[in-house]
Amino acid sequence: MEVLENVSLKKYNTFGIDVNARYFASVSSIDVLKELLADETYPNPFIIGGGSNMLLTKDVDRLVIHCDLKSIEVVDDTFTEDEILLKVAGGENWHEFVLYCVNNDLGGVENLSLIPGNVGTSPIQNIGAYGVELKDTFYSCEAVHRATQQERVFTLEDCAFGYRDSVFKNELKDQYVITSVTFKLTKKNHKINTEYGAIYDTLKAKEITHPTLVDISNVVIEIRQSKLPDPKKIGNSGSFFKNPVISQAQFTELRKEHTEIPFYPIGNEQIKVPAGWLIEQAGFKGKRFGDAGVHDKQALVLVNHGNATGAEVWGVAMKIQAAVNEIFGIKIVPEVNVI
Repeated sequence: MEVLENVSLKKYNTFGIDVNARYFASVSSIDVLKELLADETYPNPFIIGGGSNMLLTKDVDRLVIHCDLKSIEVVDDTFTEDEILLKVAGGENWHEFVLYCVNNDLGGVENLSLIPGNVGTSPIQNIGAYGVELKDTFYSCEAVHRATQQERVFTLEDCAFGYRDSVFKNELKDQYVITSVTFKLTKKNHKINTEYGAIYDTLKAKEITHPTLVDISNVVIEIRQSKLPDPKKIGNSGSFFKNPVISQAQFTELRKEHTEIPFYPIGNEQIKVPAGWLIEQAGFKGKRFGDAGVHDKQALVLVNHGNATGAEVWGVAMKIQAAVNEIFGIKIVPEVNVI
C-alpha cells in the first residue's frame, strides 16, 4: 500500500475540477481499505469512487481513498425460477456492469445504461433513469464501517430508499464505505420497461415492436448521448439538481400561470416537476459564466468548459436556485454532493 502526497484529483472527478488531495491512496482489497480506515495517522479520510456525483470546491486536506475494488460473481443462479443474484464489487464502473448484464442476457438494469460512476456509490443515491431505479433490482450491499472497520450487510429494507435518497445520505451519512452490491436480475421472462416516453418514441421510430434488453440499452444510450455531454469531453456530473416534488395544491396554483408546465403525478397528492424545464424557463439553458455554465442541450446539467473551479460551478448553481425559487416558488436542491 502506497500513500502519495499532493495528488491532483482532476482525473478522479467527472467535473474535471483540479483540486489536490493532501494524501492519496488507491485500494483494491477490503483488507487494505480497513487498514487505511484504522490508521490514526490519517483521521477522517475522504472516500472517492467514480467521482461522478460530486463537486469539489476546494483542496482536500486529508487522506483521499480511491476505492478500486473489482469483481463480478454469480452468488445464486437459482434464486428463483426466473432470477439470479449477482454480486458486484464497489469499484466496478456502473455502465460497464450494465453492459455485462445486457451481454449476458440478465435483465433489470438496462434502462440505467450510461449513468456515470461506480457500483459502490449507486445505492447512496438510489440512482435512477427512464422509469427504473436502483432499488428495483437491489438485493443487498456489503459495507465497512469507517470508525470500527466492522463489515455489515444492508438489506433492501435497511437502505430506506427514496427518490435519489437512502439511509446513506441521512442517518448513516459518511459512516460506511460500500464495498459490493448484490443485484436480483432476471435470467428469463424479462420485464421490459418501455413506459418512459422517450424510450417508447425511439423504439417506435426504429420500428422495434418486441425490444430485447440490448435494444433497450442501445436506445437509452442513444437518448442520453443526444441530451447529455460526455464527461470525457466536457466536465459534468450528469443531472445536477433533483426533480422537485410539490403538493397537488401548489401545482394547481402554479399551473394557472404556467399552463404548459410538464408534470408527473406520484403517490397521493404529489406532483414531480422536471427541474430541467424550470431551469430552462428561467433562462439558464446554454448560459455561460466564464468556464462554468449550463449545458446547451440539457438545462439540468451544469458543466465545466475547461478551467472552472468548483466554487464557480457552485456559484452558477446558486444563481439557478435563486431564479427558479423567485419565478416558480419552488426550491430545487442539488442531486450532486457538494464538497
